[in-house]
Amino acid sequence: MLVETSANLSGTSTRPQNPHQRAHDDAPDTIAAFARLQSLQDGPEREALRDELVKAWLPMAHRIAGRFRNRGESLEDLRQVAALGLLKAIDRFEPERGAFESYAVPTITGEIKRHFRDRMWALRVPRRVQELRNKVRVARRELTQSAGAGAPTVAEIAAHAKLTEEEVATGMEALDSFSTLSLDAEVSSGDDGYSLADTLGTVDSSYDTVVDREAAKEGLRQLPERERAILYMRFFEDMTQSRIADQLGISQMHVSRLISRSCARVRNEALGRDRSPARHADGRNRPD
Repeated sequence: MLVETSANLSGTSTRPQNPHQRAHDDAPDTIAAFARLQSLQDGPEREALRDELVKAWLPMAHRIAGRFRNRGESLEDLRQVAALGLLKAIDRFEPERGAFESYAVPTITGEIKRHFRDRMWALRVPRRVQELRNKVRVARRELTQSAGAGAPTVAEIAAHAKLTEEEVATGMEALDSFSTLSLDAEVSSGDDGYSLADTLGTVDSSYDTVVDREAAKEGLRQLPERERAILYMRFFEDMTQSRIADQLGISQMHVSRLISRSCARVRNEALGRDRSPARHADGRNRPD
């Protein structure tokens, strides 16, 4: 069916005209179809021809996607990404510049690699490190598959991949960057196993208390003695406003006003605001 579709698109045989050119079974001859596509204006006819080209070359896109299987992404999703790359290749291809396959293969491959780079990494890793990871992975696999070879050393990987040992170490660290470890995962296999979250520090609210107290010190020093005493009784001795009023011989409402005004002055001092509303123009404290 694919060969028949390709023949219909080109009107010629699917055999390459260059006897030295390597052909794949999924590389149809669509030269005439691409020339016709380029001559058509946007519309139903062009869309129909474009769809036929996609169907003809889709097996090749699937073949390229298959090269990236077993890397943490499902084959079906990889084929979808490859199909997107194929669409881009068809829309951007200029027939006068050569064979479509020569243009489409790197375009589709690049789209898949971008998918891995932008979507699959759990941690954002620089592109240079990703490339080191790929070189290290390939070199380690090739060395491991060698007859009688055990696990390759860093030096062996470096020599095989033409990298420095430092670059190999960086690439090996990046091998684990596709996935992240859950904070609830146990990091000890013993009976006293603990999770990664148990090793992390927590926020100590006491630091905020220290900061607040230091910020309020200057404002408290500038309060009249009676107002400082009222704040101490209210917030440090936890006395009610009525009890404070009885002890000072003033009304509970007056105590409430003094507490509100004093707190506002301390707050303004801590925030660096003007405290003039609480004073006379000559700087003396306003009498109560």
